[in-house]
Amino acid sequence: MDALDWQAWLTLGVIVAIAVALLRDLARPDLVFLGGLGTLLLAGVLTPDQAFAGFSNTAVLTIGALFVVAAGVQRTDALGFLDRLLFGKKARPTTALIRLMAPTAALSSILNNTPIVAMLTPRVQQWAQQVGIPVSRLLIPLSYAAIVGGLITLIGTSTNIIVSGLLEESGYAPFGMFDLTWVGIPAALGVILFMAFVGYRLLPIQSDEAPDIEGGLKDCLFELRVGQNAPFLGQSIDEANLRALGRAYLIHIRRGKRLVPATPGEVLRTGDILAFVGDALTLESLLARPGLERTLEVVGEEALQTLPLYEAVVADSSNLVGKTLKSAHFRETYGGVVLGIQRRGERMHDTIGGVPIKAGDLLLVEAQNGFDKRWNANRDEFYLVAARKPRAMRALPRKAPVALLLLAAMFLLVAFEVLTLVTAVFCAALGMLMTRCLSGSEARQSVNLQVLIVIAAALGLGQAIIQTGLADALAGGLAHATEGASPLLVLAILYLTTNVLTEVITHKAAAVLMLPIALATATDLALDPKALAIIVTVGAAASFSTPIGYQTNLMVMSAGGYRFRDYMRAGVPVSLLVMSITVSVVYYVWVI
Repeated sequence: MDALDWQAWLTLGVIVAIAVALLRDLARPDLVFLGGLGTLLLAGVLTPDQAFAGFSNTAVLTIGALFVVAAGVQRTDALGFLDRLLFGKKARPTTALIRLMAPTAALSSILNNTPIVAMLTPRVQQWAQQVGIPVSRLLIPLSYAAIVGGLITLIGTSTNIIVSGLLEESGYAPFGMFDLTWVGIPAALGVILFMAFVGYRLLPIQSDEAPDIEGGLKDCLFELRVGQNAPFLGQSIDEANLRALGRAYLIHIRRGKRLVPATPGEVLRTGDILAFVGDALTLESLLARPGLERTLEVVGEEALQTLPLYEAVVADSSNLVGKTLKSAHFRETYGGVVLGIQRRGERMHDTIGGVPIKAGDLLLVEAQNGFDKRWNANRDEFYLVAARKPRAMRALPRKAPVALLLLAAMFLLVAFEVLTLVTAVFCAALGMLMTRCLSGSEARQSVNLQVLIVIAAALGLGQAIIQTGLADALAGGLAHATEGASPLLVLAILYLTTNVLTEVITHKAAAVLMLPIALATATDLALDPKALAIIVTVGAAASFSTPIGYQTNLMVMSAGGYRFRDYMRAGVPVSLLVMSITVSVVYYVWVI
């Protein structure tokens, strides 16, 4: 590392700063990566052509087109037959998990796993109630199945496509459709069997605490105002029976600019803002109580009869992250009013308007009809928007055979190398539009621009790692540290480093940043570059130990009532299992 020049050290510093910013939620991931890329551009480490080459990379174009293909399949309800396959009338936990996870993994091998989890989460919640299994023992396995299923084929996850594209740019052969299958199928089987027989026992039993679309949410922060003619004016909190409500409790009073502790003897005044934490059902009962009123104006001309109407999970790419509802102008921007906020693993004691929103927060939103349809189409802002009383999604079932035919044609044309991946996916996306499986506006909304920006910017950073010699230096350090050691140990260290990095920053960025190091290591140790590329691909995509490493983990966090430690408890054994399988398969197939 002593031989590195200032450009390499600056690149390393930028990467560390990006990791810290993402870990501390200082800004949205796309802004963080663009900021890092801009720093290297201004410093002259990268030329404009090098910095922005990622925006024309075929991997970015492929992933963008796959968003459209997945949206067409979802819009036509082409996978509606899965309902009968996945959800039976009776099931034991082991049987239920195998029945749920195996088809989910298979489906994730050919479709983006984010919409799959979004489609299945509300249905799994309902099914859990029907069969009497805690939903908290089903949703993390659902996410894990979607993640590991993405490792089965080249198009299973964007990470695979990115690494394949980078291999080709570096002068190596790209991945074939089934190169990852050697690792993906054993890993998927291992994860499914582990979760079905052992892993689910490591998950919490929270059937009574999990968010229930019909029943409301627990540990939710909400506020009400004391009206001018409230019958309990001049009474203490205890006398007004507002101290202990069973399913909620009063945490403080906001009086003007002061926060007043909610002691039993505190006398209530007109205009006091009462902050509660508890079951959202209590919000509805308190609104029906004379003298208590909402703190915000209703949406539209009159209040909706059922409150809250929608439950929305904030995406990590959302413009809301890091902002308060007031500073984000939620009402004007999103066309709704937030009545409550739930954050798993943390009890909030601030005001609703003063709470900086975090990725994974579940918002209780009052809005006009169509809020769910409008924002479910935009994954940049919310991973999932569920109506409190679910209504059947308006689909286009007559177009389902067309969508399935386009999907199958895309897969087969790539599998038999008739067309390149980007060509086949682009044509399939175009076919979805031409056959009206989805409209142009729906196609535009389905493309997650912020994800594409993160990938493109990370590709620019990857160029900096190569150009400055940082990749060679780090690879040389790895080779020196493992001198005389078995290649098996090198594979394990490379996998572990990538996997830890993906839990801190995004999995796509981890793959981009680690691949140059892996290829340089392959050269130093005379190993097959494809072997080390597969190690990086799986290590980056197989994020199980935290909710922030992969978006599907974050999507089920509030829906399943999980806390950070729940992912660690179940995810660490799964991560070690997948690591053991991957390293062993790669070693015996590509190294020996």
